[in-house]
Amino acid sequence: MDEYVGLPADAPQGFGYYLKNQILGKFPFRSINYLNGNCRHPDEELKRYTALLQQYPTDIVYMGIGENGHIAFNDPHVAHFDDPEWVKIVDLDKTSRMQQVNDGCFDAIDKVPLYAITLTVPALMSGRYLFCIVPTRSKAMAIYHTINGPVSEAVPATCLRLHEHARLYTDMESAEMLSL
Repeated sequence: MDEYVGLPADAPQGFGYYLKNQILGKFPFRSINYLNGNCRHPDEELKRYTALLQQYPTDIVYMGIGENGHIAFNDPHVAHFDDPEWVKIVDLDKTSRMQQVNDGCFDAIDKVPLYAITLTVPALMSGRYLFCIVPTRSKAMAIYHTINGPVSEAVPATCLRLHEHARLYTDMESAEMLSL
């Protein structure tokens, strides 16, 4: 769904690296396509991945929600529910970047890339089924607003309420602000 721009392909913080080494590389898939955030021609990468998404429609999307309510790297200032693009380069806001430090992915905020390639909200919402898994107390406010706030690009995750087959899974900590 997303990848940092400029990280080496073997950087442990890269999402493709993580998926390859922790999950997808453990099974004999015929082919796997990852976003390449370290490519020489980013516009070509956006076109390549968009073409793949359109050629092979998505059945299942597994995603999380960021502390600021982002999905993939659709931070509030770049999220557009009607985005004409399927894949784009975005600048990451400070909350997203700091979350990466707090999660232990990077030692300091100045080490977190400023840009990422992300699937847009329409691309994510095109999946037949959306499964959103959100643990930890640091996401409690985002979960509260996702469920109780207006559907708005100010909290991109609220768009999940518009999808017939979206499911949200929380732990007790991330759901602590909800009335259960």
